[in-house]
Amino acid sequence: MSNQALAATEEKAQPVTPNPFLIVAGIILLSFTMRSPLTSVGPLVGDIRSELGLSNGISGMLTTVPLLAFGLFSPIVPSIGQRFGVERTLLLGLLVLLIGIPLRSTGFIFSLFAGTALIGAAIAVFNVLLPSLVKQRFPSKAGLMTSVYTTSMSTMAALASGVSIPLAHGAQLGWKGSLAFWTVIAVVAFLCWLPQVRAKDVSFSAKQTPSAPRKVWSSTLAWHVTLFMGLQSFLFYSTISWLPAILAHHGMEPGTAGWLLSLVQVVSLPASFLTPVLAGRIKDQRLMAVIVSILSLFGFAGLLVDGNLFILFTSLILLGIAQGALISLALTMIVIRSSSVQEAAKLSGMAQSVGYLLSAIGPMFIGFLFDLTHSWTYPLWTLVFVSFVLLFFGIGAGRNKTV
Repeated sequence: MSNQALAATEEKAQPVTPNPFLIVAGIILLSFTMRSPLTSVGPLVGDIRSELGLSNGISGMLTTVPLLAFGLFSPIVPSIGQRFGVERTLLLGLLVLLIGIPLRSTGFIFSLFAGTALIGAAIAVFNVLLPSLVKQRFPSKAGLMTSVYTTSMSTMAALASGVSIPLAHGAQLGWKGSLAFWTVIAVVAFLCWLPQVRAKDVSFSAKQTPSAPRKVWSSTLAWHVTLFMGLQSFLFYSTISWLPAILAHHGMEPGTAGWLLSLVQVVSLPASFLTPVLAGRIKDQRLMAVIVSILSLFGFAGLLVDGNLFILFTSLILLGIAQGALISLALTMIVIRSSSVQEAAKLSGMAQSVGYLLSAIGPMFIGFLFDLTHSWTYPLWTLVFVSFVLLFFGIGAGRNKTV
């Protein structure tokens, strides 16, 4: 074979290099879909419960089911990513999401929960693989890229919380149309990722990692990262599920409660952007974990005070700052506590699996606790206590070590 033929063959076999700008756009669009299908539910729980005749405990499962899906699917996502490549697996996740959102919106109890489960499975793929993708594609800017996608995620989560009631009531779409609306963003994200399946994909082969990863399941540090992820998720999903109902107890109208939940998400944006950047520049994140855990504790404690609007709004601001910082710090710790792409995928799978199974208890437990006591006092004290426990696992996860 001639040199020209060899060169042509090699050029033809050369994988397409992904466009970094397209990757960033794809990451941002993916992050838009990672929370909006979930945060859009909380303000509509009253409508859903009334039409379908659900109890508070069963209604809480609308948030619990995706978390169970996160926990069940997260351990197998790294293997799927290794088999098909990260970009293709992310595209598959978007396809599942495009099935789940419309299915959830058909108005039947079975399809409501079946669609919710599919949404959870799809988001589990994004949760696990995005930290690995960031570590592979942007190794020197992992903190910045984590900031970009967590801030994008929080932005759309805030928007979803705020517009759910206006879409359902103002635009006359009903709760079904309001939930189905988020299919639009999933379609745009899917179209953005289509060209990337031809690109040189990320896999977790031995060639990419000079040494085999240690067993994360036997690592104390990995368990601290996992439980930090799980407890902050317990707090976040309990908040988006029940904060509108708690605010209604304080005398807020449903629309106002939805916008105040959106306010919490908006306040979280600066924290979700700055936290990974700061965490990536320091070697030890223990002090950061302590500070944001204390903010969370005081935020939930303030909601126990009745009849004082100043304390109420201050508590919501503290919660927004804390929750924006906590999710960003948890995701950043997955990246910086791992020494390779493969290790990041396995640590991410562990943290997302065990962590989200733990967090799945949150919305359902808080709902059943309210049904049992007919008061928000005990549920809120539970969230205060979880914030206190979170502090100690943050100290363990923030140490300057790798798994």
